[in-house]
Amino acid sequence: MLVGASPAVAQPDLGPDYVQTQFGPMGPAGRDLLQKVALAGLWEGPAGRMGLEKSANLRVREAGRHLIEGHADLDRRTVELARTLNVQLPTQPNEAQQGWLNEMTAAPARSTEFDKIFANRLRAAHGVVYKFLAQVRTGTRNTAIRDYAKVCMDTVLDHMTVLEATGMVDFNDTEAIPLALVAQPSSAAPTPPRAAPKVAPQNAPQRQEEGGVSDGLIGFAVMMALGIGIWLWSRGRSSRRMHP
Repeated sequence: MLVGASPAVAQPDLGPDYVQTQFGPMGPAGRDLLQKVALAGLWEGPAGRMGLEKSANLRVREAGRHLIEGHADLDRRTVELARTLNVQLPTQPNEAQQGWLNEMTAAPARSTEFDKIFANRLRAAHGVVYKFLAQVRTGTRNTAIRDYAKVCMDTVLDHMTVLEATGMVDFNDTEAIPLALVAQPSSAAPTPPRAAPKVAPQNAPQRQEEGGVSDGLIGFAVMMALGIGIWLWSRGRSSRRMHP
């Protein structure tokens, strides 16, 4: 029986902050991901409802619908996975998130002021969350967290797209929406040294050409002289035969 048994695979010791689950090791990043997505839903869902109710801008209202629907789905997934992985979730938005909701509440309904606060606060927050999701998705060994992060990234990207489509996002606010580093010109890469061109000796082609012409003329003259000599020799023999 022991001979036929497959060898046990040793689990890597990742430290006291990790626990082994049926989906792979679960660490601080996975727990942080679930908690951050739950926090996002606690303020972005209500913000979406305000966008739908307070804005006269059709594109802002459309963004509000996407926020409501997207976070309803994410909230359900987050609660289920947190229960499976034994992660405690927050139940109230944090201080900054509550402050953004207060700004939207205070802005007049059907006003450009509300639309700008809505679009810019939400777009900036989604940009931060998207970057965090990508980092966790890249590094986690837990397959359930990987799949969950992918769904979250798709939802957040959809929300960023509809928020940008409102035309209200101020991309000049580089503190809230930093410039992408990949858009900056990179330092010039060193140019590989090129082989020095071979410089032909001055007048070399002319000399070759002149030499070629001279050799041809000399050869032609020799052939002519040889032909004339053979012709004269033949005529001399013929004359001697006719006049013995």
